[in-house]
Amino acid sequence: MMALKRGDLDSVPEREEYTVTILGDGQRSLTDACLFADAGFKVICAGANHWLQSGGTPSTTPQLSTHLDKHVKTGRLTTESDIREATAASDIIISHIPAAIDNRDRPDYSPIEKTCREVGLSLRKDSLFILSSTIGPGITENLVKETLEKASGLRAGTDFGLAYSPIHPSSSGAFPEAASRRVIGAIDHQSLQTAYLVLDTVMKEELVQVRDIKTAETANLLEKIYAEVKIALANELADFCEGAGIDLLEVQRAIDKNPHSYFLPPQLVSDSEMAEAHLLNYEAEALNTNLRMLTLTQRINRGMLGHTVHLVKDALRACGKNLRRAKITVFGASLQPKNEEDIFVKRLTDKLKKQGAHVWVIDPLFSHQQLLDMGYRAERALKRTVENSDCLVMAAGQERFSHL
Repeated sequence: MMALKRGDLDSVPEREEYTVTILGDGQRSLTDACLFADAGFKVICAGANHWLQSGGTPSTTPQLSTHLDKHVKTGRLTTESDIREATAASDIIISHIPAAIDNRDRPDYSPIEKTCREVGLSLRKDSLFILSSTIGPGITENLVKETLEKASGLRAGTDFGLAYSPIHPSSSGAFPEAASRRVIGAIDHQSLQTAYLVLDTVMKEELVQVRDIKTAETANLLEKIYAEVKIALANELADFCEGAGIDLLEVQRAIDKNPHSYFLPPQLVSDSEMAEAHLLNYEAEALNTNLRMLTLTQRINRGMLGHTVHLVKDALRACGKNLRRAKITVFGASLQPKNEEDIFVKRLTDKLKKQGAHVWVIDPLFSHQQLLDMGYRAERALKRTVENSDCLVMAAGQERFSHL
């Protein structure tokens, strides 16, 4: 694998000689799996990807679901519950396993470390490992590299390639937008060249090479946080317009008439999206640096939960109703598509229920049983869910409800 040269992966028959293992259980890992299968590689979805193992192909778009289903049926895409078995059969391993955030808002990299240990125990010489998770600067070259080397007995840059390249933040892991742009950094020139040749087969636009892994990690992290800061400002300006009795949508339309301007609408931020700020804050504390704007951003975006409840109360009051005993239907079980770990909507429904409301949740990306298992009250049919509702809350992006 590490002896690849330009032109070695130009055709589908050449790519069919290589196997790619995708680690992870989220939208981004499924998208990557589909992109590589489309390009002609043999793909293994390994580890906790229970959706595919159970025979399902969930997605936010019909395109992804269709492509996944096609590749599963042809055998180009398979699943393997054992990470070691998948690694032993692979030339390229791409990990989307995320860092966790503990109850003190500090990063917990143990899920990544555990995965790297499993990979290392079966890592083949001359294979390529690419980390695609959002992490703090230095994690790939320290924790990931050391764990892989210790478990495998091999050396990064000498016996196997090591690179970092996340799916671009703006795509949110969606298909096929995830092929639009990526940043890539590697531990050495050979790793960079090999990773570039591999990733270039699935890219439709620019693959941005940077000088080292730490630069790539930081570029990904800061771009996500910058987007979060802009959302906080949009939420503050929306709050001002609401208090001043100004139609925010009309203001937005007027500003957007300028082709050089885009007025970001107010929006909720999920817990997983706020995780990036915790990753950077932790690194800043280690450097004795105070990121004041980041702290303020987190406070503003977290406050949107309470503000949403107030908006529901105001809407009901305008109709002559109270929150107590009102039937409220929430569209979207998670802010991010098909994310069972995203608890923002759960916190919203719990807050509404504590104040006496009867809350139902509907989300076409989850089965009726999954919604019940997540602690939501749900019906099998949309009509029964919405029937006699006093208030509808659109918590998730409107794309998955565009057919309503």
